[in-house]
Amino acid sequence: MKLIYTAIVLISVVSDQITKIATSRALELYEQIPVFPMFNITLAHNYGAAFSFLNIPGGAQRWFFTGISAVVSVVLIVWLWRLSKDEKWLGIALALILGGAIGNLIDRAMQGYVVDFIQVYYKDWYFPSFNIADSAIFCGTVLLLGLTLFEKPAEAPTDKST
Repeated sequence: MKLIYTAIVLISVVSDQITKIATSRALELYEQIPVFPMFNITLAHNYGAAFSFLNIPGGAQRWFFTGISAVVSVVLIVWLWRLSKDEKWLGIALALILGGAIGNLIDRAMQGYVVDFIQVYYKDWYFPSFNIADSAIFCGTVLLLGLTLFEKPAEAPTDKST
């Protein structure tokens, strides 16, 4: 199973980085390419955390978020390594989150910001731009929450000696 988790992490990171590089080379900052109604490709630089929280260009939050991402990535790697074979869905969720965290960590460490390019909107309302790494984190988190909320806990052995 660890090979599958590694593949999920690598696919997430590589696809994220390739799309960010391609978008950065093809577009000017904030340039929009309409793909279909309610969806654009738009180059944006996010200096903050999720949804541009603490988005202060050149601020000290760069190293704060880089450090947090690095620590979370190490924790997820250790957690994945310690999973039992029967926890495959948990492993998939963690691998998606780890792949996304590493993808954004690379951006933040190398450039000081995360490249976002997926823009979803409705009329005059625009959802904050995001990227493949954010999507992997979101999907992994939804899966993790689903497992937490809906998975039946393993039955504890009963002691019949009493």
